[in-house]
Amino acid sequence: MNTAYQTLIVKFSEPITALDGIFDDAEVWGTDTLKGWIDNYESSRFTAIGTHTAVITSEYNMAGVKLWLEKFTPITEKIEF
Repeated sequence: MNTAYQTLIVKFSEPITALDGIFDDAEVWGTDTLKGWIDNYESSRFTAIGTHTAVITSEYNMAGVKLWLEKFTPITEKIEF
């Protein structure tokens, strides 16, 4: 079975650890980190590759993940594959 994953490389203007502050109420969000939120989004994975940069992959939910990131996080650069 061939599964096509979409890939997004995102560079944030703030450190990823600072963005974790969005999830200040883990009980409400179900997580306390940006990685946890994206990893909990079905078929999606978040891998930090630097203090400000991450690779995000998703089998079929990239549109929703990307929309949320654009609305709630300070993105300075994004590359889609």
